[in-house]
Amino acid sequence: MSANPTVQKSGKTGLSQGVINRFLQLAIAIVIQALILFGTAGSLRYPEGWAYLVQYVGFIILNAFLLLPGGKELIEERSRILKNTRGWDRVVGVFYTIFGLGILVVAGLDWRFGWSSHLPLAAQAAGWIVMALGYGLFSWAMVSNKFFSAMVRIQDERGHTVALGGPYRFVRHPGYIGIIVYCLAAPVMFSAWWAYIPALGLCVTIVYRTILEDRTLQRELDGYAAYGQRVRYRLVPGVW
Repeated sequence: MSANPTVQKSGKTGLSQGVINRFLQLAIAIVIQALILFGTAGSLRYPEGWAYLVQYVGFIILNAFLLLPGGKELIEERSRILKNTRGWDRVVGVFYTIFGLGILVVAGLDWRFGWSSHLPLAAQAAGWIVMALGYGLFSWAMVSNKFFSAMVRIQDERGHTVALGGPYRFVRHPGYIGIIVYCLAAPVMFSAWWAYIPALGLCVTIVYRTILEDRTLQRELDGYAAYGQRVRYRLVPGVW
């Protein structure tokens, strides 16, 4: 029996326990988001809520398709919080969750009470497409970096190295750009201008996390300082 429970195999599925745990976490996340969206909207007849969930589930299916053939260790990594996770990142994670779910809460309430004037369907569709592009960039970063953990930590037990391919050739934290793109497009898709309050809060949280994570990697990950000299920008090429 393996000493690490996350790599034990399930006799029925052939998947490790860590992979199964991650899928269960994502299933719970889908249910929670659905309850928030339709609970705050007060109805299942909330087309923007369904559009969001279809995209989110599609994102999960796409990532599973991309990662299961050769990235099971990454899926396992994203299923757990280990002891060497930075304490500040646990605090940042709380704000990340509050603002992320806050977008859905405000969007549902906005639809229910009509706080915002309704945008044309074409504008909402454009917002949906931009959200998908943000998700796509996030996925590209994840499949390009086998150490793409959900928490900030140096993965010594996995031989942590610097990611150099894919979008990491252009910026040091491309996954965060994907989330920021999502944040800026989601209120448009939901036609809920008030949702920009939690969305901008999430953007600020991501920028703050980028600063702290980059400092951690500069100090503790071999080769990252040299990588930082070659790839100068953290999030936006030519800006920062």
